[in-house]
Amino acid sequence: MNAGAGPAGQSGANTMQGVALMAIAMLLLPCMDAIAKYMANFAGMSPGQVTFYRFFFQLVCTVPLIFTAAGAATLRPKRPWLNLLRGAIHGAASLLFFAAVKYMPLADVFAIYFVEPFILTAMSAAFLGDKVGWRRWLAIIVGFGGALIVIQPSFVLFGWTALLPVGCAFLYSIYLFMNRAIGDADSPLTMQTIAGFGGTLFMGAALMIGNNAGVADFELSLPPSLFTLILLLILGALSGYAHMLVVRAFRMAPLSLLAPFQYFEIISATVLGYAIFGDFPTPSKWLGIAIIVASGLFIIWREQKSRKARADIAFD
Repeated sequence: MNAGAGPAGQSGANTMQGVALMAIAMLLLPCMDAIAKYMANFAGMSPGQVTFYRFFFQLVCTVPLIFTAAGAATLRPKRPWLNLLRGAIHGAASLLFFAAVKYMPLADVFAIYFVEPFILTAMSAAFLGDKVGWRRWLAIIVGFGGALIVIQPSFVLFGWTALLPVGCAFLYSIYLFMNRAIGDADSPLTMQTIAGFGGTLFMGAALMIGNNAGVADFELSLPPSLFTLILLLILGALSGYAHMLVVRAFRMAPLSLLAPFQYFEIISATVLGYAIFGDFPTPSKWLGIAIIVASGLFIIWREQKSRKARADIAFD
């Protein structure tokens, strides 16, 4: 397939527009995480409370748009329970991520989190029978080695907290894995909307249980000022609209072309972490980040090459 053509015969112009949307989304999403870190460290809000507001205000910002653009039918999925479960898993993953950024530099959290493509590849091989050659298995092992280079000094400084991004990556891999299980029964917009409800309900329950158990990271609180309320609204808007940009991008350009742009998040997270919180990765962490990115790009390249080979055989 021509690299300049998007899905379903989309033009090269549409493909480049999809690339631009993906790049913008990847640069915006770390802003959401920077807000979560600010709320936890400077506004005195627990990660559990911030995660709840992330999903609640996402619905506040996106549901009116959904009604005007797609109608009430969007809220009637064919597979409601699976979509709600996806949302609950996404909520749990977001909770682990927001708890991690409370205690750790943004760039460190993102670097460790990017073991997610390796986990997803391994899960696809184990449960879906996807063929993963020895080169990609080696890339997975090397990528985990890069993550350990980042984790090791973070573990010394932050203890078991340094493993929270790994847990987040595992849960988010399950979230993505379920997309294939659900298939095309519902539109992406419907799936995202119902998942948003699932995330809100899950975090509401988690907040009540954690707060009643006296866990500090689940402490209930209201926005302490108008400024923090505005930040939470921005948090919800970013989470909703940036993910919509991603959905749109994947309709306009091939997955293999868009996947590497996920690593833009490390760039944005590093800039925000340094500008707002004065955090900057050490040389050893930069080495780990480079290994993770290189391994991930190699897996993407091998997948693209494998798909092209299968397509050529089918064409013949």
